[in-house]
Amino acid sequence: MSEDYGQELAVVIVTYSPGETLERCLDTLEKATTRPYSVVLADNGSVDGAPEKAAARPGVTLLHTGGNLGYGTAANRGVATLGAEYGWIVVANPDLEFGAGSLDVLLEAATRWPRGGAFGPLIREPSGVVYPSARLVPSLGKGIGHAVVGRVWAGNPWTRAYKQSSTSVVEREAGWLSGSCLLMRRSAFDSVDGFDPRYFMYFEDVDLGDRLSRAGWQNVYVPSAEVVHIQGHSTAQASARMLAVHHESAYRFIADRHQGVRWAPVRAGVRAGLALRLKVEGRRKG
Repeated sequence: MSEDYGQELAVVIVTYSPGETLERCLDTLEKATTRPYSVVLADNGSVDGAPEKAAARPGVTLLHTGGNLGYGTAANRGVATLGAEYGWIVVANPDLEFGAGSLDVLLEAATRWPRGGAFGPLIREPSGVVYPSARLVPSLGKGIGHAVVGRVWAGNPWTRAYKQSSTSVVEREAGWLSGSCLLMRRSAFDSVDGFDPRYFMYFEDVDLGDRLSRAGWQNVYVPSAEVVHIQGHSTAQASARMLAVHHESAYRFIADRHQGVRWAPVRAGVRAGLALRLKVEGRRKG
């Protein structure tokens, strides 16, 4: 596809039985920008009727992906339905509440960052706590430390560095941005072929941010734009399975970037460490 895109805005929301959160998401979206926009609901097999109900709204299109394909693949399919007039795309979770004017603030920031490929807002949890949504791409050491001990030792130095816990909340370049709410230049998204479909869930945003950087784009954190993310709605019923998926994605990310015979012991160690963490977590939840 040509990279000569227009300036229209589209929002791709990935759904999987989102319940009432989707209606709230679309209600708040109406106040997030003064620009006209289209919405594509990339649905991964919902059974609650929420996407069908939402599709009755003007400007909302429902796309059935044909199954539970994962977040990144569904987002890719949603973007693929958009014409070349859409030069700006937002990929978002359905359990997201947009702050008033938040998308306009992100679009304004894009004028200050001509090489910005992805722009992420400040994300709050429902309690008001700021979620660390703009992070470093994990190095081997930080990635292993965070992945293996992050849940049992929250204040460990690897997790703090990875999450950039000590970094000021200012507009800046980041290694990657949370995929729960991303504004992207269509040309940047297409230049790296979007999300890697091998990631069913988790780390698809880490991988995307890393590949954007490698392609010469910037991931820009814009905390003057705010959203609220009600996390875990779609995965609450399958937490044990999702933990296993998280570990598999973490391993894939590290293994992809450390290939070859000389890295084989490292890959084996990461696999063993993640397996141990999964076992420990399983016992805690049991």
